[in-house]
Amino acid sequence: MLSTILLPVGTGDNERVDDLVSHTIDVAEPADATVVVAHVVGSDEYDDDVQSYPDAVAQIGFDIQSRDLPAEKVARETDPIGEIVDRLEEAGIDVEVRASVGNRQSEILRIAEETGADNIIVGGRKRSPAGKAVFGSTAQQIMLNAPCPVTYVRDQS
Repeated sequence: MLSTILLPVGTGDNERVDDLVSHTIDVAEPADATVVVAHVVGSDEYDDDVQSYPDAVAQIGFDIQSRDLPAEKVARETDPIGEIVDRLEEAGIDVEVRASVGNRQSEILRIAEETGADNIIVGGRKRSPAGKAVFGSTAQQIMLNAPCPVTYVRDQS
């Protein structure tokens, strides 16, 4: 039975919004599953933001001491996360939002375990085999280490 779907979304997923939303609805709707939209801010980005943009960071509620991220604020303020959440809710899908700071792969896998995800839907772009070997791939690491099946939505461009 499919009850929880994890949809990790990053700022680089702007080009995949339509495909991610469409695939997620296709999977979640018939199963009446809850979709957990997860946004992980890399530790290096968080540190850069805190040092360079303290006012902007404070406005969206980053707790610099504990590094807690108020998930709903981050989702609504960060493109394309807010748009994806809105579109899923408009389609009648139950949505929960999670956010975290840290290593993207580790945090996404932690959230999958924590939420009991039955499926993870990840977006990705075309990469050459050499590009994967040299630069790595968050989606690839999730597919190799996920505690549940993973659906890969490839960028069509």
